Amino acid sequence: MKTFVLTALFVTIAGLSGCDRSSQGFSLPQGNAELGEQVFVKYQCLSCHTMAGYETDTENLPGSMETPVALGGQVSRIRTYPELVTSVINPSHRLAEGYEAESDQSVMPSFNDVMTVTELVNLVYFLEDHYELEPYPRTDYVSPH
Repeated sequence: MKTFVLTALFVTIAGLSGCDRSSQGFSLPQGNAELGEQVFVKYQCLSCHTMAGYETDTENLPGSMETPVALGGQVSRIRTYPELVTSVINPSHRLAEGYEAESDQSVMPSFNDVMTVTELVNLVYFLEDHYELEPYPRTDYVSPH
């Protein structure tokens, strides 16, 4: 069910990029950076990644990579908000140089079957502050209240 929800979210996002507003792009609803940081820790992102301001304790994390992939800053493969979202939802979309598996699949596992949409929104909101992304207008979402 969670896979369906994340897949539906991704298809919706892709569909939005084809609308008349495509030059504006899209964004998920505003998340909570503090909760996003908790998601970052919960899914043990530091077992395979490094990020400025966070210590990597690979000795105590299962499945740690010998050479972790750096997150954040100014990187060539994640320059826009959609690229950041896509890198979380579909890690095989654009592989980090030197980390390609033989099957052209990312060594990063997919979390689509376990991560909720709310966790995704919060994680992306947390991560986007750590990247030097091109400016983009946020999508205005109407509150259901």
